[in-house]
Amino acid sequence: MITTVIADGKKEYDFIELLKSRAQNSDKNVIPIVSEIIENVKTNGDKAVYDYTVKFDGKAPEKAEISADEIDAVISECDPKYIETVRRAAKNIEDFHKRQVQQSWLTTKKNGVIMGQRIRGLKRVGIYVPGGTAAYPSSVLMNAIPAKIAGVEEIVMCTPPMKNGKPNPNILAAAKLAGVDRIFLMGGAQAIAAMAYGTESVPKVDKIVGPGNIFVATAKKLLYGTVDIDMIAGPSEILIIADKSANPKFLAADLMSQAEHDKLASAILLTDCEELANQTVKELERQVQTLSRNEIINSSLDNFGAIIVCSDMKQAVLFANELAPEHLEVCCENPMEYVGKLDNAGSVFLGNYSPEPLGDYFAGPNHVLPTSGTARFFSPLSVDSFVKKSSFICYTEEALRNDAQDVVRFADTEGLTAHANSIKVRFEDIDFE
Repeated sequence: MITTVIADGKKEYDFIELLKSRAQNSDKNVIPIVSEIIENVKTNGDKAVYDYTVKFDGKAPEKAEISADEIDAVISECDPKYIETVRRAAKNIEDFHKRQVQQSWLTTKKNGVIMGQRIRGLKRVGIYVPGGTAAYPSSVLMNAIPAKIAGVEEIVMCTPPMKNGKPNPNILAAAKLAGVDRIFLMGGAQAIAAMAYGTESVPKVDKIVGPGNIFVATAKKLLYGTVDIDMIAGPSEILIIADKSANPKFLAADLMSQAEHDKLASAILLTDCEELANQTVKELERQVQTLSRNEIINSSLDNFGAIIVCSDMKQAVLFANELAPEHLEVCCENPMEYVGKLDNAGSVFLGNYSPEPLGDYFAGPNHVLPTSGTARFFSPLSVDSFVKKSSFICYTEEALRNDAQDVVRFADTEGLTAHANSIKVRFEDIDFE
């Protein structure tokens, strides 16, 4: 079960190094396999994808692309209550992300200079959605809705078939409600390669987003530069900061909500109350027995879980900022007072009634978040992830004449005489220094 540590300025930071080690173990074995898959798909297109689908998924679908009629027929199999839940979640996600939209802008100066920035959506984006035992329709919403709001012209989705060769109906329902344009039944690194290079049936995309296993993540990493990607996601993480006012029953439940994702997932509680720590351990032992994924939870908590008893809440905040977790819950008497102190976190959940699963599915903020400490410099998926920006400049002759000497001086300093010449040929009457 989970380890309890008394913070001493060293033990807790040793734990950060342990968590970093999770991302260093698999690349050596996985990269050659994924590289071969990518090269095969690049060379042989649809045939390679078909062969890998049979090999890894058991059965290939009759057609790679799902038609609109087929989507409608599959969706009819879904529980109407589930469809209504998806609609409500989509509305919340849309409302949140609409506030992120930026506008193109233009400014003029007195000397006639015009400058500005043009912002527009990417032409085509690919979304990868796991579709086997780990099927996450919520990820469809979180990836597709911001893309639509950003103005992406076409959204392509790849998701692996189930063992019977058919699509997961819940994923298709989410895709239709989120505005996905084309859906292909293919998974794994081969689907990432198909979207990156294009095949006879799959169009080449500009960016690939979405979660996946180590093979999918490695394919995205290797293909970065051929296409853009959202991020390299590691195992799921939750860090909870709690004072004596917190409810240990809630804390245990929330820690396990992330531990059940993966044996490599990390769940950590920081508190200044040793009694709360002890009560939470008891709740973990009690609640885990009732949960279907208890084997995964126990493994995660044994290896990458911890309850760290801090000297005070200031020490807890310092540690949280150093760890930079994917999910950060603040279960304290006055949670809002911590908002300005917590600088490094993917998403922050404030108060005893803002549990992390609320953000996974329904509240509105994106659940595609930086992991493995990268929240120090990465941000959650957003509308900005699906746009590109270009600046523009328009100078008059008079404005360029006024700045010509400065531009030439910079060019000469850098030894770029052709740059300087580009200015000089326009103003042969100027005696450049």
